[in-house]
Amino acid sequence: MANDTISKNFIEQEIDKDLAEGVYDHVCTRFPPEPNGYLHIGHAKSILLNYGLAQEYDGTFHMRFDDTNPTKEKVEFVESIKEDIKWLGADWKDHLYFASDYFDQMYEYAVKLIKKGKAYVCDLSPEEIREYRGTLTEPGKNSPYRNRSVEENLELFQNMRDGKYKDGEKVLRAKIDMASPNINMRDPIIYRVARMSHHNTGDKWCVYPMYDFAHPLEDAIEGITHSICTLEFEDHRPLYDWVVKECEFENPPRQIEFAKLYLTNVVTGKRYIKKLVEDGIVDGWDDPRLVSIAALRRRGFTPESIKMFIDMCGVSKSQSSVDYAMLEYCIREDLKMKKPRMMAVLDPIKLVIDNYPEGEVEYLDVANNLENEELGFRKVPFCRELYIEREDFMEEPPKKYFRLFPGNEVRLMHAYFVKCESFVKDENGKVIEVHCTYDPETKCGSGFTGRKVKGTIHWVPAPFAQKAEVRLYENLVDEEKGVYNKEDGSLNLNPNSLTILKDCYVEPSFGDAKAYDSFQFVRNGYFCIDAKDSKPDALVFNRIVSLKSSFKLPK
Repeated sequence: MANDTISKNFIEQEIDKDLAEGVYDHVCTRFPPEPNGYLHIGHAKSILLNYGLAQEYDGTFHMRFDDTNPTKEKVEFVESIKEDIKWLGADWKDHLYFASDYFDQMYEYAVKLIKKGKAYVCDLSPEEIREYRGTLTEPGKNSPYRNRSVEENLELFQNMRDGKYKDGEKVLRAKIDMASPNINMRDPIIYRVARMSHHNTGDKWCVYPMYDFAHPLEDAIEGITHSICTLEFEDHRPLYDWVVKECEFENPPRQIEFAKLYLTNVVTGKRYIKKLVEDGIVDGWDDPRLVSIAALRRRGFTPESIKMFIDMCGVSKSQSSVDYAMLEYCIREDLKMKKPRMMAVLDPIKLVIDNYPEGEVEYLDVANNLENEELGFRKVPFCRELYIEREDFMEEPPKKYFRLFPGNEVRLMHAYFVKCESFVKDENGKVIEVHCTYDPETKCGSGFTGRKVKGTIHWVPAPFAQKAEVRLYENLVDEEKGVYNKEDGSLNLNPNSLTILKDCYVEPSFGDAKAYDSFQFVRNGYFCIDAKDSKPDALVFNRIVSLKSSFKLPK
């Protein structure tokens, strides 16, 4: 038991304490995104944390859209968020909610506060409200409208709802303490006039609740026990507690904050991503160079790799940044035993085996993954004409170059030894064809021990190869300069973040491959079939990650 306690994070310890003391007799958590963009890797931490806690304590997990700001919200974002959460494996069952489902109740709670003398209608302009609020070192001052009677406030608030005022002309404010050291408690706005059509309620409302008022009410109405959120809401907790107390909930939820997940040299700000999309710099919110969950899925990351990454990051109260290389480490670890190791040639040059019989084809048994025998074998055709990587031949090689050059012998992976006899150039002096001879005695697995070669290269059979497009992704951000330009706040973009290779060839074993299927390309990295642009007769592969890692596990 002692070890269990030590290994638990601080949130689990707080939940254990609440259950032991009878504050709650169950656990109910939620994930409450605002549908104003796609979710990113940081949100994955919150999703998996909240869902994981509900599972750990045999509790309930709610999925709720905090849709209180119609100006930025879209049905597209609602659907993408639902898809992302399902893909990560978080199951809300029949607990899908919208903040807008509670607009009637929120309005009644606002009326309740007015009747208790805890809220008032204010006519100050936004600029005046900011001026009256004070600073971090100076207290605010009371609005001249703070002492309106309950009756007058009820009438004015009803008029706000009935659309009798312009946008921004009047607001409803909580009456708390203009001298509070916490600026969030200086009579915050809880309702504003806003004539906006809502994706869920249409034109029913012209007044909308502010987030800091709506959020605690949503949690309390749904019976959330522990409202797990990120550290920027720590200063808002007194207001959260004030709302649920003054609205007289019997078993109010408890807010607990944890540190956000920050990744180095990535773009997560919705405003910046929106501009990248609108300017055509990236191919939508799911461009594989981004770290939105949709983008990571399209690039080829798996839910398991993201869960491993989140687990490695841990849960704490101290802010820190995590190297993107750790996320890459997790996807390599997840894929290396699961995926077949296929042959693909990204920069092809033809290799002709002059002494191999013309028209003959033999089918070689090739292990799908030498480290995992359970993945079995596949048949790969071998014939006289192949494609190899251009870098695997050099006319005048440097020292310690062990691949093909005139007079040198190498092993063709899974096949035979071949010796380079000659090569052909085009009119521009570019090598277009390499000619070799093979030794039939050296067939892989035949027990040949006559001599050894230092180089092994991969290949694909030219007549059977499938043509493919391969996209090589690098960081969208110029890592040397950092994410943001200090002078104007713009993004420091890497001009080489995407390289598209059009004339690649893959072995014919990809016939049944479908979107999101991933593979290791021998010597080239891990690749995934693009879900948006790939077609059965025109495969497009995204490079998920290279084979080599710069990440070192802490000892």
